[in-house]
Amino acid sequence: MRLVPEKINAAWINTLADDDLIDVEARLHERFTVLDSRHKRLRGGEYSLMRGPTELIDAWDRWSRVSMAARTRSLVTRRQSVGPAPD
Repeated sequence: MRLVPEKINAAWINTLADDDLIDVEARLHERFTVLDSRHKRLRGGEYSLMRGPTELIDAWDRWSRVSMAARTRSLVTRRQSVGPAPD
């Protein structure tokens, strides 16, 4: 399991083997999904990702960078079912 730096950039992504990239993408997606679900539940109809807390936006940014890199490499990402966020 690769450690993920606080700031993700192309140089770091390029050091990842395909299997590592898929693993990192799955972990970042899970983290984003948990935060996103929690924020949706709290905000209801007023939910807006880009108006969410910094933690949520950062999680989306980190995941989206790695997700785009995986798609660029034509990799198939794996998804795990994430239950409701804990209170």
